[in-house]
Amino acid sequence: MKLSDASALVEGALREIELPAGELNGLYEPISYGMNAGGKRLRPGLLLMTAEAFGGDKATEGAMPAAVGMEMFHNFTLLHDDVMDNSAMRRNRPTVQAKWDVNTAILSGDTMLTLATQKMMTVPDALLREVLDIFNAMAIKVYEGQRLDMDFETRNDVTTQDYLEMIGAKTGALLGASARIGALLGGADSKAAAQMERFGYLLGLAFQIQDDWLDVYGDSTTFGKPIGGDINNGKKSFLLLTALESGTPEATALKAAMEMAPGDTKIKTVTRIYDKLNLNEKVRKAVSHYSSEALTALKKSGLAEEAREPFRALIDKLTGRKR
Repeated sequence: MKLSDASALVEGALREIELPAGELNGLYEPISYGMNAGGKRLRPGLLLMTAEAFGGDKATEGAMPAAVGMEMFHNFTLLHDDVMDNSAMRRNRPTVQAKWDVNTAILSGDTMLTLATQKMMTVPDALLREVLDIFNAMAIKVYEGQRLDMDFETRNDVTTQDYLEMIGAKTGALLGASARIGALLGGADSKAAAQMERFGYLLGLAFQIQDDWLDVYGDSTTFGKPIGGDINNGKKSFLLLTALESGTPEATALKAAMEMAPGDTKIKTVTRIYDKLNLNEKVRKAVSHYSSEALTALKKSGLAEEAREPFRALIDKLTGRKR
């Protein structure tokens, strides 16, 4: 099953969700708004792909509630991230906090988290404890990653290794848990499921590094948010940290540029420095490295060659993507 096929199934399931309205519309309408914003549906898609790879079409159907739960969890984090980042736009439209207010984004996000947990609890009883343990451990990792991401904004001693640990928690853990839960729901044994979790984790590293590159060099109309946000917000991205660790005169110039007031001039100045340091090539090598490691884990999962093909295509799609 390709990601596009899995995503289409998820979209159908999301459209069938019925939330209360009436006097509680102020709580549930922002949830529908956030869930219907589109996107790749990568996390639930990966869960369904993995379930199908190990268990066929029947496993895909049975895994759908968990996939929806994973997408709800992801969107809950986006609502809260937008509050913490004071973001006004996501996926080419106002964020929940911009369209409503901060309190609504927090409360509706909290509700999404509980709804996500309820969805995860629909897995077969024999797997319930294990799946919830994976889900909850993943959630804690995501929160830890977000805390580190916030702390990094005011720290001057962050290294690329620190960054990799942060995105491993914030992005890798969610993709890893999606793949592991999908594998278990497809009937995989614990060893195979663990390898699929590693596949998802490494895919997350490659995906996030590529995402950092898109924040600087992407097209805002397809990226879904303004270009240069990481630069203006002082985010410790892979590009920034790699440049600072280069030991070149450009690294010194970059430190000064990052002290500039947010705006187009700052974005252009920092981008020119990145160009001089040929960060495009450094990003390409890093993405290629983690993609190759992910493929190694995929092979160790025991899936047949044909069953591995959609996952190889997924890596190609995400690491060469334009949005």
